[in-house]
Amino acid sequence: MAEKLVGYVYLTLAMATVGSTVIASKLIAHGLPPFSATALRFAIALPLFLVLMLMTRTAWPRLDRHAWALLALQAGAGSVGYTTLLISGLGYTSAANACVVIGTLPVVSACTAIVVLGERPQPMLVAAILVATAGVAAISFTPDASGEHSLFGDALILAAVFCEGIFILLNKRLPVQIPPLAQSTLMTGFGLVLATAAATLEAPLQGMGSSAALAGVVYYALVPTVGGFLLWYLGAARVTGAEASLFTAVAPVSAVLLAALVLGEAVNPNQIVGIGCVLFAVLSLGLSQAGVLRLRRSRA
Repeated sequence: MAEKLVGYVYLTLAMATVGSTVIASKLIAHGLPPFSATALRFAIALPLFLVLMLMTRTAWPRLDRHAWALLALQAGAGSVGYTTLLISGLGYTSAANACVVIGTLPVVSACTAIVVLGERPQPMLVAAILVATAGVAAISFTPDASGEHSLFGDALILAAVFCEGIFILLNKRLPVQIPPLAQSTLMTGFGLVLATAAATLEAPLQGMGSSAALAGVVYYALVPTVGGFLLWYLGAARVTGAEASLFTAVAPVSAVLLAALVLGEAVNPNQIVGIGCVLFAVLSLGLSQAGVLRLRRSRA
């Protein structure tokens, strides 16, 4: 039991760092172009992952062309697509709004599996989708007096979530299991190449961007990218998969609190309703999965 509690702490901290990416991206959005910022993030994180691989003696996977192609697509969707769309969207909408939309990731991932893989939706999943949609609608279709609201910005954030959903879906299609540290290193390497290529099409940087934006990139690279990875896998090793999935609900809560504390954003009633709906949907989905897993074990 003590081991599980330690795992819960690690998972909570990991998802708190994920929530903090919204704050970092908000700072980056007003100081650096999205692809340049993403390339810089990966350039900082990649050497650290390589050092970790050497320290842990993690072997590189042996893959065929199909697997390499899937990894490249994963990096394009989950590493580059998610980050650049998140940064771009936060140039138009508030961090609090963004965190509500990002919180729908588990539900969006399940929807993607239904559409692409043809999986049959369970009644609880359908209910979770409806509740999560209501949560997003609560913040997307309500005027914001502060001016930090844009349907276009919310749409970019939702597109980022779908990119992450595609990343998760492609991971299920990999023909071999890759050690998590090796896969994270490969994702970072592919992401660096793709983001650097796209950054050549952006307007030249004026100077080196704002100090706040640069600080946001360094934080994003060190804490959520590298630190979040380590915390998540330390925690996931101590609990079941269904239990770990429940902790994704921590990310949007963390983002809302940090938006208020760090950015000074006022959290309005619609955002509270939105985050409540999303949390209810994610927790209901996670608990239903845990129940199905227990039922299967009892029948085994």
